[in-house]
Amino acid sequence: MSTENLPQSPEQPPRKPRVAVVFGGRSSEHGISVVTAGAVLKAIDRTKYDVLPIGITREGRWALTADEPDRMAITDRRTPEVEDVAESGEGGVVLPLDPGNREVVVSEPGSVPKALGEVDVVFPVLHGPYGEDGTLQGLLELSGVPYVGAGVLASAVGQDKEYMKRVFTSFGLKVGPYVVIRPREWERDESAARRKIVDFAGEHGWPLFVKPARAGSSIGITKVDDLSGLDEAIAEAQRHDPKILVEAAVVGREIECGVLEFEDGPRASVPAEIPPPDAHAYYDFEAKYIDSTPGIVPAPLTPEETAEVQRLAVDAFEAASCEGLVRADFFLTDEGFVINEINTLPGFTPISMYPQMWQASGIGYPELVDRLIQAALRRSTGLR
Repeated sequence: MSTENLPQSPEQPPRKPRVAVVFGGRSSEHGISVVTAGAVLKAIDRTKYDVLPIGITREGRWALTADEPDRMAITDRRTPEVEDVAESGEGGVVLPLDPGNREVVVSEPGSVPKALGEVDVVFPVLHGPYGEDGTLQGLLELSGVPYVGAGVLASAVGQDKEYMKRVFTSFGLKVGPYVVIRPREWERDESAARRKIVDFAGEHGWPLFVKPARAGSSIGITKVDDLSGLDEAIAEAQRHDPKILVEAAVVGREIECGVLEFEDGPRASVPAEIPPPDAHAYYDFEAKYIDSTPGIVPAPLTPEETAEVQRLAVDAFEAASCEGLVRADFFLTDEGFVINEINTLPGFTPISMYPQMWQASGIGYPELVDRLIQAALRRSTGLR
């Protein structure tokens, strides 16, 4: 019997790539990560991608969360928590560790584990340790799941401000004066460690900026104007990281520049300038996220200065072997640009400087999110 005239079953449309947006985490930047996730979830093109939101609680539990971005906003000056949007207070989401299997499973106490389907790419919006520092990236490499942003090494370098500066110096990028106090130095002889900082201040002058060496979003940073504030600043930094970084003040304009990976390599955005905030001693967490101190985009620079900072931003991206995206922060001094740091997963809400710089460069927020996902899908995991 001929099947020529029988009705043909329609071909199944190809499955859309599934993007797991992973957010929250165990660092002190948990709340702003949830805010960022809300913005990314709103921006992802649902006609093009399936989306799976996964939150990591402050305790480290991976939770399936509601796909409700409006619940992930700052309210009454309070940042949200993963627990606010978690679908359950128990159980957890498990990524496969077999590179041949990308199926995500959720398990609840007393229930049969439920498969959530395969994940094609992870969009991590975790800031700080246990997310931005190469730890999550290493897990995803083991799982064989592509992901947005820098790999293991670049993520670790981008998180540790000491080694970031060492890498930049080795590639000829100019950094400001700094000194590091490691945990063992402090444990062995607090007085000697403190004297090391005082001697540094004697050489470079006050004020100093005392920072956790491996944190971001300006959390745990104190501007210290004289010796009387030093001990409190050290204690505050050590609340977030036992390793601290002390920087001399650099006199200059704060200039930022975004770098984005295109098909033909990284390109720089128009730069922005961060003016000194009126109500804050410097551009701290509240100035960035709570009071939303506006930057100037594009920065009022000469064409030569703009070209120079764009070149340096791409150089920093390449020096640290970054992928996907970077925000590079500089000071423009009388002697030229000094690089302060890079962020491999910078603040990424629509009002954050990185998206604003690309908006001014002609790439809006939804397109920016799409380009990052596409760049991740083009890459393989493993050595590259």
